[in-house]
Amino acid sequence: MDMSPYLDVFIEESREHLNNLNQFLLKLESCPDNQDYINEIFRSCHTLKGMAGTMGFEQISVITHEMENVLQSARNKEIDIDSKIIDILFEFVDITEDLVESISKTGIEEEKNIAYVLEKLKKAIRSGDCHTSENHNESKGLESDIFNEFEENLIKVAYDKNLTVYKIRVFLNEDCLLKSARAFVIFKNLEKFGEIIKTIPTVEDIEDENFEDEFTLYLISNSKAEEIKKVINSISEVKRIEISEVNYIKKEIILGNKRNLLKEETNKEDEDSEQNAAKSESNRLKTTKTVRVDIEKLDNLMNLVSELIIIKTRIEEIGDKRDIGAHELHEAVEYLERITTNLHDAVMKVRMVPIEQVFNRFPRMVRDLSKELDKEVVLHIEGEETELDRTVIDEIGDPLIHLIRNAIDHGLESPSERERHRKSNQGNIYLKAYHDGNHVVIELEDDGRGIDMEKVLEKAAEQGLLTESQSDSIINVDNALDYLFHPGFSTSEEVTDLSGRGVGLDVVKTKIESLGGTIDINTKKGQGTKFIIKLPLTLAIIQALLVDVGSEKYAIPLNLIKETVIINPNKINNIQKQEVVLYRGNVLPIIRLDEILDSTKNNTGSNREDITLVVVNNGEKQIGLVVDSLIGQQEIVIKSLGKLLSNIRLIAGATILGNGQVALILDTNALV
Repeated sequence: MDMSPYLDVFIEESREHLNNLNQFLLKLESCPDNQDYINEIFRSCHTLKGMAGTMGFEQISVITHEMENVLQSARNKEIDIDSKIIDILFEFVDITEDLVESISKTGIEEEKNIAYVLEKLKKAIRSGDCHTSENHNESKGLESDIFNEFEENLIKVAYDKNLTVYKIRVFLNEDCLLKSARAFVIFKNLEKFGEIIKTIPTVEDIEDENFEDEFTLYLISNSKAEEIKKVINSISEVKRIEISEVNYIKKEIILGNKRNLLKEETNKEDEDSEQNAAKSESNRLKTTKTVRVDIEKLDNLMNLVSELIIIKTRIEEIGDKRDIGAHELHEAVEYLERITTNLHDAVMKVRMVPIEQVFNRFPRMVRDLSKELDKEVVLHIEGEETELDRTVIDEIGDPLIHLIRNAIDHGLESPSERERHRKSNQGNIYLKAYHDGNHVVIELEDDGRGIDMEKVLEKAAEQGLLTESQSDSIINVDNALDYLFHPGFSTSEEVTDLSGRGVGLDVVKTKIESLGGTIDINTKKGQGTKFIIKLPLTLAIIQALLVDVGSEKYAIPLNLIKETVIINPNKINNIQKQEVVLYRGNVLPIIRLDEILDSTKNNTGSNREDITLVVVNNGEKQIGLVVDSLIGQQEIVIKSLGKLLSNIRLIAGATILGNGQVALILDTNALV
């Protein structure tokens, strides 16, 4: 049976259950005796197992079944939930997430080495003694002889031909320099005796030296174990080897029992799954993005479409009348305008999803990073019910991840350092979201050491970012903080796995500005840092101000405009090759759009004495854009310029006006 039509539903629901598992495992870690948490985790595992079994994804089925055993033992009070078991359960979630992601990209389940975690789960049931592994690819003697169907068939054929299946563990010297090369020599020698059907870790990991001092392989051969052992021991830098025969009959019973448990309602039709997997691979299945919608929103949408049909009929009737009055036509157009406005609002509400879909990832991440860095960190989340356009939700996750990692690694001090500064050992990160007009504001704040401005300026001088005049003068805080967003800029003295390479904040700013948003920093040394991100509610339809520049029309997003003013050209001054004007007691830089955009001069406005300025915001900064004239405010639909024109500076997109003319949308963030 072809399951590909149900793939989108499987992936969407799997992600929901995995998110649920992460949340309740975090709760269970702080309250290990809570049976409600255990039951909730068990239910999610059971549902995942059933879905994966139905879809034919065996690895997810196997690992969730084994996890159920651990949870059942906890429910029966046979084992106690401790930090080691929680770590193993989190490993399960990580592996399953990787498998689900591989399915979403290719339509098939990626082959992963799940033996080590299955063995640890079994040990948890038997004794509660769970040995954590720092490297998933290390076998550490914990791997169990689990084979996929292809390997299983090879073993069956081998036994039919009276061949032996050997499990060979090879231990290299600790001072072995070229481990992958040594492994290659061992493989070449073993291939003389038969066929290698499986390695732990995978061949790719062995070639990349992603293993410690040992690896395991399975060999089908008609030779004796002593002969194989003698040849391998003769290779230099091999410390020792262990050879044992694989008890296939026992293995067949184990696999059979697992499949009976996991596929109670399946029959021989499941043999078609391999063909379906091959078909999926050839088609490179891609899943679609979905949004779950409240039925009331769809009912409202249907009602509005019905009204749209009614007004369409009315306008057709008006068109057929020759003696139509202007009043009747105007009334119909007004009614149509009301419907389209309501329809737009309804569609926007359908696209809106709670930002908790993004925020829910972070508690688990904070927990792992705090353990890795040996810091006590608590994440406080507020406003997770705030709704944002699905397109923005999909893009905002990565910037927030980087900011949180930065806050934990750079911002928060170690417990001993916090104690010296008379702070509590526990560091706090506050993540808050709320609506502000047609925007959503996300604030990320920590109570750490804050940003050292002297260090920022010192690094800026080292990298040549300060001019001679700037070096000799006092630079305000806002200008100094801007250096943090410069590519390659980092105040960290050492490079870690988390940060210090100088790639991050510039990418964060670029991503947020591509979404039509802004990012600002507030910091106080010794008290902490706050990042303020301001994003538009939607990227599809916006309010914009249409302006004339030369012979062309341009659109400026209304949410970025502070006001429009008319100034006298005599008040414009030139400071350091930059035109400025004194505006409300502050110096306002001026940019002439006709020069930047290389527009044809409009002779009708060239002799005017006054200049029209559109004052736009970019966070705390402001600039004045010189335009020829203002056309007016209008609701516009943003259209992409396509891949060929995607990297054009200053232009964020285009829109089609009512007369069919195309107007380009200005990216004012690129001007500031």
